[in-house]
Amino acid sequence: MAERAVVTRTGGDDVVLEVRDLAKSYPVRRGVLLKRTVGEVQAVDGVSLTLRRGRTLGLVGESGSGKSTLARVLVGIEKPTRGQVLVGGQDVSTMSRAERRHLRRTVQMVFQDPYTSLNPRMSVGEIVGEPFRIHPDAVPARGRRAAVAELLELVGLDPDHANRYPHQFSGGQRQRIGVARALAVKPDVLVCDEPVSALDVSVQGQVINLLEDLQDELGLSYLFIAHDLAVVQHIADEVAVMYLGRVVEQGDDAAVYDDARHPYTRALLSAVPVPDPTARDLPGEIVLEGDPPSPADPPSGCRFHTRCWLARQIAQQSLAGPGAGTEAGGAAEGDGPVVPERCRTQDPVLVRLGAPALVGAAGGPDVPHTVACHFATVPVVPQEPPDLREPVDRSAPADRQEPADRQDPADRQDPADRQDPADRQDPADESVRS
Repeated sequence: MAERAVVTRTGGDDVVLEVRDLAKSYPVRRGVLLKRTVGEVQAVDGVSLTLRRGRTLGLVGESGSGKSTLARVLVGIEKPTRGQVLVGGQDVSTMSRAERRHLRRTVQMVFQDPYTSLNPRMSVGEIVGEPFRIHPDAVPARGRRAAVAELLELVGLDPDHANRYPHQFSGGQRQRIGVARALAVKPDVLVCDEPVSALDVSVQGQVINLLEDLQDELGLSYLFIAHDLAVVQHIADEVAVMYLGRVVEQGDDAAVYDDARHPYTRALLSAVPVPDPTARDLPGEIVLEGDPPSPADPPSGCRFHTRCWLARQIAQQSLAGPGAGTEAGGAAEGDGPVVPERCRTQDPVLVRLGAPALVGAAGGPDVPHTVACHFATVPVVPQEPPDLREPVDRSAPADRQEPADRQDPADRQDPADRQDPADRQDPADESVRS
């Protein structure tokens, strides 16, 4: 199988974590007593990434795209089905037991849920100090209490609260406890699996600022997983977009956010909420139809073609205009939407667009902008929907007559009831005259 990603080989010491053609699948079994394998779920398929020292790689995508599975493979919780994970240039699969133990000190993880990732029966001091018991050589036994107090102070918590339990802290404080536990063994890489998705917006900003301060102070490298592109844009130096287990676009944050080429990336950017009431329903908004396909039965060809707005637009142009179908590869009709035949049958690979962008100071690492799309260079923009803010003329035509059943209620009253009040005499006056 060909390499699915374009990976930059720097050959220097700045690469702390590298992933090459990584895949992880889970068997699908049926039966009660005699279980048999009838298929597999391709959670991650052919992912290649490079994380450099002191930098942040943002990994974004919808739920079910394989982000968390990739994170669990990187920290050693899951074993890969195929591919390599290199930490410090060494292949994890060929490491000895002692080297794997050191790997767990090098790569730590901050989990998504700050409520379930902490043991409710342990105090905060015990939670933060637990890595010292697993790795006794990290901190001497006599200095562990002081090390716990230092870690709590480092993440902005009061060291005097070390005897409290997790339920006595707020969500943001619990996530700070998780960060302190991950920093206990002085790792080089932190894998952050949606660390702020369960927090309020104001608390999200506090945790993000904390992570940035720790990175500047300790020189950490982050693999930051999230589905909120606004959060990733704030913290990440490089961005990789995943869809159904594969990376579909990757590059420097400026290249991905300012010049996104994959239709899925452009749809995600279009879905970012804008805090401006006057900017709602602006033209150019992209709305994806349907749900992502099942990873147990992914579509043939491009995995995004069942929801791709760009493929449908190109197919419509090829059907409407003569000669346009040659560029689009011909449009094919079937059970699904009308898309170019190329999208249905050919699996796109990551291709490099233009020259790499230099990041940081002169001589910094080259970050190529790569996209897995057959039409990444086609200058097609989404069709603008009608402006919903335009006033609608609801007035009836001049020659239109009102139906009989729409006449004024006053006209449908009894003639006696419509008599002028001055003409109606009081019954008492009638009796007097009689």
